[in-house]
Amino acid sequence: MNATVITLFLIIVSLTLVITYFSAKKTSSASDFYTAGGGLTGWQNGLAISGDYLSAASFLGIAGAIALYGFDGFLFSIGYLVAYLVVMFVVAEPLRNLGQYTLADMLNARFDAKKIRGAAAFSTITIVIFYMIAQLVGAGALIQLLFGLPYTWAVILVGIMMTIYVLFGGMTATSWVQITKAVLLMIGTLIISIMVLWQFNFNVIAMFREAGQATPAGTNFLNPGQQDKLPLDSLSLMIALVLGTAGLPHILMRFFTVKDAKTARSSVVTATWIVGIFYVLTVCLGFGAAIFVGRSDIIAANPAGNMAAPLLAQALGGDLLFSFVCAVAFATILAVVAGLVLSGASAFAHDLYGQIVKKGKVTEREEVVAARTASLTVAVLSIALAIFAQNLNVAFLVALAFCVAASANLPVIVYTIYWRRFNTNGAITAIAVGLISSVGLVIISPNVMNPDGSAFIAAQAIFPLTNPAIVSVPLGFLGGWIGTLVSKEAESGRYDKVLFKANTGYREYDLQGRAIKKDE
Repeated sequence: MNATVITLFLIIVSLTLVITYFSAKKTSSASDFYTAGGGLTGWQNGLAISGDYLSAASFLGIAGAIALYGFDGFLFSIGYLVAYLVVMFVVAEPLRNLGQYTLADMLNARFDAKKIRGAAAFSTITIVIFYMIAQLVGAGALIQLLFGLPYTWAVILVGIMMTIYVLFGGMTATSWVQITKAVLLMIGTLIISIMVLWQFNFNVIAMFREAGQATPAGTNFLNPGQQDKLPLDSLSLMIALVLGTAGLPHILMRFFTVKDAKTARSSVVTATWIVGIFYVLTVCLGFGAAIFVGRSDIIAANPAGNMAAPLLAQALGGDLLFSFVCAVAFATILAVVAGLVLSGASAFAHDLYGQIVKKGKVTEREEVVAARTASLTVAVLSIALAIFAQNLNVAFLVALAFCVAASANLPVIVYTIYWRRFNTNGAITAIAVGLISSVGLVIISPNVMNPDGSAFIAAQAIFPLTNPAIVSVPLGFLGGWIGTLVSKEAESGRYDKVLFKANTGYREYDLQGRAIKKDE
């Protein structure tokens, strides 16, 4: 193992532990644990949103996809960027104005029904578990590759770190780890991009021209069609990315960490700039890797291309920059999995235990204890599943997480905010149809069924697409619509109130959940 990698690795781990130590002193109430007391400023939350959003899949995966598939890989950047805009401008502010700690809180603002809260919590936990396993398996493989640690110990190491952040520091520690990661990620990306552009006198056209000559695909590298996928499958994947991100629990939870709608909008502006700049720069990472590293070396290091960015850093900046990028990749993984643990623990402790089992009659201390217990449970369960999933192709878990989020969560969020007729039956039907259809279609897709024996079942897939979002998302919306219309239940009578709150940020309780005004 490279000594420089070890040194930078230890520096980052030490820095995050110091952050957790000071954050733990400020975490005493449920509000502190779930939402950092709503005390983040606009720029802080903007950086934290960026840190949560720009995962290892963005940094390592997209750079590798562009390096191997050119324009087809860049579609991922476009998809993630557009997805972010959907989050920001469609659901972020209404969600922040209506919710308290979780997605179920937001739905509860209109439907005071435990079965909706339970369904939303179950959907959240399903997404978190699937997404967490995929992240931990990827993290284990990456840390194993970077630092030479056995896979099991790599997963346990990442798992212990994320548990410490959440268990002791709650959202405050998680937010500052994400802020630190976002800053490091942008520094690393900017340095590599400048070094790539420097080679071409900052002429982007010259870089594209060189990529067309240096890659086996030639000028076709700059055109779509390099990936051997059905066009309909690519379209379905884009639907999952663009719409699924707006339903991912750990992303939505970030909008509860600011005190008011004005600060939320300020954080949106900061995050928009950071995320936008990052995805534009992925072009330099991908094309730079294709030119200065080469397709064969990238595939030799990792068949999926995940080592393209680190190898590019090594090619242009030597071992020091390579070590820095590896350390940034590690920080990126830690920040994302910590956010996932926190969102899963919130669904367990706040929705299922606090609001359903205890019927809302729970003290601050009891809820914090429940949240920490739930965090530990989610972490241990995810680590155990990730260790057993080492040899499995977990790509379908990511597809499943995005599909469930887009098919089950997004329809109910949109209908709750924008459809007056929407009722309890429609909400439950939307979640159930979206969840069942997305999971069911993935089970009969090529991810699970493949005649060459590369999947779980050696048989021809019944559903031809690897990502079923193009079918399951419309089914989720259709389920909510039909479920509402076939029910005799009238609208809850809260729509005008919900609409007013969603657009103004008016609240009846303070950041600690205490009532501040009884009447509208």
